[in-house]
Amino acid sequence: MSELILVQKKSRLFREINTVAAVAAREITLFFKSPEIIIMSFAMPVIMMVMMGGSLMQNMADGLVFEFGEFMLVGMLVFMLFQVTAMGMASIVDDHEIDFNQEMLVAPVSRYSLVIGKILGSGFAAIVSMAAALLVGFAMGITLPAGKLLLILALSPLMCLASGAFAMIVIGVVKSRKVANFAIMLIMMPQMFLSGAIIPIGNSSGVLLVLCRIMPMTYCLDLTRAVVYAGEAEYESVVLFNPAINFAAIAALTVVCLIIGTFLFARSEKNR
Repeated sequence: MSELILVQKKSRLFREINTVAAVAAREITLFFKSPEIIIMSFAMPVIMMVMMGGSLMQNMADGLVFEFGEFMLVGMLVFMLFQVTAMGMASIVDDHEIDFNQEMLVAPVSRYSLVIGKILGSGFAAIVSMAAALLVGFAMGITLPAGKLLLILALSPLMCLASGAFAMIVIGVVKSRKVANFAIMLIMMPQMFLSGAIIPIGNSSGVLLVLCRIMPMTYCLDLTRAVVYAGEAEYESVVLFNPAINFAAIAALTVVCLIIGTFLFARSEKNR
């Protein structure tokens, strides 16, 4: 009997893993068939880094105790992970319209496997899109050592998971692709400015302090910078929290958002 139970558990685990892989592969295919997402991946770094970042570098960077270009590039890489992953999650709305979600939900697999597969697939697209930020940075004379880039790449799945879970709360209550895209932009753009992607937030106070503390991107950015600046003199000026605190905050916010977002998504499909 115990052997039978063990076989059943292994079979179910394999089924869940296969579901995650299949859904992720579908999202990766959709990314390469969606030129608008690829165009946005290149347009966003150009707009934010060249126009805003370039202006800040010329007018404000002299008063900082750290090199602003590297600070901005790291922030932009994490923002691209968040933005493209969240935008990719909006494809769930299209799946709703063609009844793909209904077909998947009647399958004997966990709803979390479906959502995590979506996030991983969108996350792959986000990781690819980081190349755009690196190219823009290179054109501006901003580069990162290969070792630091590998560290950011190692953290990228965690960032994508946090972004996808956060976006699921919006996706769970929106059933229009246009509205979903607008809503995601609405929750991502404030995070870019309030989480410290481009503008330092070490002296934030009042309402701005509260907002930056409840945003997942704040902790993802800070954890990434803690890894990138480890052992350097600028560490204390750039990093806000202990890496363990950042990791705990990311994990807690991701789990909460994933549970709430998956519940809202499943309920909306059930109530169709």
